[in-house]
Amino acid sequence: MIEAYADFHVHTGLARGRPVKMAASHQLTVAASLDWARRVKGLHVVGLVDAVCDPVLDEIRELCRAGRLTSVPGGGLLYDDALLVVLGSEIEIRISERGAAHFGCWMPSIEAAADFQQWLKTVQANTGLSSQVAKVDPAALAEEVHARDGLFVVHHIFTPFKGLLGSAVDRVADALPASAVDAVELGLSADADMADRLAELRALTFLSNSDAHSLRSIAREFNVLAVERLTFDEIRAALARSGGRGVRLHVGLYPPIGKYYRTRCRVCGEVVAGRPCACGTDAHVVQGVWDRIQHIADSELPMHPPWRAPYRYVTPVSLVPGVGPRTYEKLIRTFGGEAQMLVDPPSEQALAEVVGHALAARLERAFRGQLAISPGGAGRYGRLERT
Repeated sequence: MIEAYADFHVHTGLARGRPVKMAASHQLTVAASLDWARRVKGLHVVGLVDAVCDPVLDEIRELCRAGRLTSVPGGGLLYDDALLVVLGSEIEIRISERGAAHFGCWMPSIEAAADFQQWLKTVQANTGLSSQVAKVDPAALAEEVHARDGLFVVHHIFTPFKGLLGSAVDRVADALPASAVDAVELGLSADADMADRLAELRALTFLSNSDAHSLRSIAREFNVLAVERLTFDEIRAALARSGGRGVRLHVGLYPPIGKYYRTRCRVCGEVVAGRPCACGTDAHVVQGVWDRIQHIADSELPMHPPWRAPYRYVTPVSLVPGVGPRTYEKLIRTFGGEAQMLVDPPSEQALAEVVGHALAARLERAFRGQLAISPGGAGRYGRLERT
């Protein structure tokens, strides 16, 4: 078995000169994302969740013709013989009067992605843009994905905007059979301890992904997989926990850093769970993930299945106070990709030789998830204290 660092949720901001994910940086092109994921972040697997969008798929075909992407026996594409690329699509479905939810649909090949794209044109108004509404129910969407030998993932399940349990229903079973789900993405404001308080989720594989809208945010959360080789079939086996494959480690943000961790008012920023907002109205209050789980959990404490991967809390290097672009580049040049630094951190002494003792001590605490945090909420990320 090999260890593979995998981030399955990277958006595309621009393709063929056209916007794809409206909220994403235009620097987040296909070519730039793949280069950044491999060279700077040190990933082995990356999921492009807008790959099925018309202009993105066109660019992927061009990279294949240029020899930068090659098809792999067992599924997936290999970038520069080093990075497995999983082609995906993020689909929005209006689940109930309460809200909508996002789902990830991963395809094993360009041919499957193109066929899925043609089907999407029958249920979506615009297949050129990311995260578009599909006029279909979640179970039917999962069937279409599995009919093409794909994988079906619930995206950022707890978030108050477009999270299945955060904004639409109280139970996965209220929207589709749990057996139709290949994995659940926890989202930046949640971890396995929070999710395993819900009984129906305990049988499902969890993923920690970045939901990257910029190059810098790629791999701010990622997974360490045990696989035999870099192929789509091995990813499938890892999610199914088959043949010794599986998720071995979640590397993610401490949930309070997430921008939807606590219930807050978007106007005054006050944490308002359980009491009226000081603004005099709750019109601008956004329910937090922690508070939502408190409401729908089946148990006070998590009940982990024996195979659940441990969760390592880290702070991405670029978010550590005092790390600017030049310092970041120096660290990457010295120690290799950021993912490796987070999984196997350099010693404080080694860091000090590059960035000085004060910043080295702060980085060492960040690698252990021990920086002081002011919790996030209502769309604002938690604040790391300069200690």
